[in-house]
Amino acid sequence: MKNLSKEFCPQREIFDFPEKALFFGTGVLLRGLPLYFIDKANKNGVFKGRVVVVKSTDKGDISAYARQDNCFTTVVRGEEKGKSIMENEVNYAISRVLTAADEWSDILEFARSPNLNLVVSNTTEVGITYVDEDFMAGPPSSFPGKLLAVLYERYQAFKGDPAKGLGIVPTELVSENGDQLRHILLRHVERNGLETGFRHWLLTANHFCNSLVDRIVPGEIKGALKDKLEAELGYQDDLMIMAEPYRLWAIEGDAQVKELLSFAQIDEGVKVVPSIADYKELKLRLLNAPHTFCCGVAYLSGHSSVKAAMKDSNFVHFMEGIMSQEIALCLPKHIEKEQIKAFSETVLDRFRNEFLDHQWLSISTNYTTKMKMRCVGLIENWYQNSAEVPHYMAFAFAAYIRFMKAVDRQGNGFQGEASQGCYTINDSEASLLASIWADASLNMSAKVQVILSQIGLWGSDLSSLPGFAKTVERYLEHMLADRPITLKAWKNIVA
Repeated sequence: MKNLSKEFCPQREIFDFPEKALFFGTGVLLRGLPLYFIDKANKNGVFKGRVVVVKSTDKGDISAYARQDNCFTTVVRGEEKGKSIMENEVNYAISRVLTAADEWSDILEFARSPNLNLVVSNTTEVGITYVDEDFMAGPPSSFPGKLLAVLYERYQAFKGDPAKGLGIVPTELVSENGDQLRHILLRHVERNGLETGFRHWLLTANHFCNSLVDRIVPGEIKGALKDKLEAELGYQDDLMIMAEPYRLWAIEGDAQVKELLSFAQIDEGVKVVPSIADYKELKLRLLNAPHTFCCGVAYLSGHSSVKAAMKDSNFVHFMEGIMSQEIALCLPKHIEKEQIKAFSETVLDRFRNEFLDHQWLSISTNYTTKMKMRCVGLIENWYQNSAEVPHYMAFAFAAYIRFMKAVDRQGNGFQGEASQGCYTINDSEASLLASIWADASLNMSAKVQVILSQIGLWGSDLSSLPGFAKTVERYLEHMLADRPITLKAWKNIVA
């Protein structure tokens, strides 16, 4: 990039590091997390390798990479452990960006490089799917097909040398993503009639690692904010991205994988561990679940955005309560209390981030499915250990039911109404909930019973949980009479 001040210029030797990693995907998540860690490691004399990035699809313009020598700025903004973080870092990790359609031969040539040892992907959730195709016929259409071609090229070039296998770390938001990718490649091996020796090398010389990524990277910075930051930095950057301070890349692997991923030693945000199950549980239950539980509560309280809600001390009290007094008690017993407390504090920091503009209506998309996947299990876990009603969860569930109350139909969709006005209910189950709300033969108690007993929605009958339906009903009645809902003395609503 042009006009970089001295503070942003790296050591010359970074540009001479060998190409050691192949990344599939040009999205902001790869730039804001894996490339962030590799660049940081390179600047600290660790890993000492650059990255070849593959653009797999024809969509999007990558000309900015060539204009900027493949460099870009990561702007980190937010709070971390109560401190305001404002950092700007130019990332020099990328050496080349290749398009699969036009430069496939260059990609296969890199597959034969003795320096290559790592493959990372972020091709969206649909990227890790099986497509019936001949992987030898030019660039395959699917990511697994392209990866198989790279691995087969490498296998042939090194005559099956077990020391030439790769660490393969998908970051797609798919459960057991490494295992799934390996399974798809084996289907391709069988479909394409590849030799037994390659199948053995694929399974024994390569490490397919399940991984979990967690960092909010909203996208490339544009408009007035871009102009403001470029004026402050003193240079133009058409690839500039923003990221929150929090960062986590949890990777399942042994000592050999940890050696391959040497950049992990530079930042505590990279965890190479035998199992990432606890990290998945913490993210699902203490980040995703509070997001969902509190969605209706926040919006019906008059707050349109997360950062606005976090300025309401009563809402913050509610969120802290549901996390510490209920969710924390529903997690696996082997997860230490201090770990739960520390993770909860990072979640609150992240929600307070003034530089991220999360809208509760966006979060409410597929509200019902999110309640089932993230929250229902916690309610069931609570009742396995207690006969008491989980009041925070019951209040949040009442807010969900109130939020799903349709007052008007707009085209093929449904609308609800809150103090801010009408809003669109973007939920595949909106029709079912609307029909229950509209059934004049059902009183409030019956409506709640019908909704909670929908096994098709929740996977179990929530109306059978002791005291839960009655508590949800009482909270719901209060919400229908109170607009916006008030949280100051919410627990006193139930006698």
